[in-house]
Amino acid sequence: MRTTVEFDPDTAAAIDQLRREAGMGVSEAVNQLIRKGLMVEDSRPHFEQRTYQLGLKIDVTNVSEALDIIEGPDYR
Repeated sequence: MRTTVEFDPDTAAAIDQLRREAGMGVSEAVNQLIRKGLMVEDSRPHFEQRTYQLGLKIDVTNVSEALDIIEGPDYR
């Protein structure tokens, strides 16, 4: 696939450095760096939403009524 891409200065520097070190062309360097980026594992812990049973059953088709139940009628 052929396309035109503009690189930020930091990524252009990484491409140029890899090209010089490995003696490869721009396309090869870009492809290698992309593959390297795709192989990185996500080190962030898995997010799991905590929920609690409050015992309330609220019909949210009427938003203002639902807010009155949750916040109380004197909230506004």
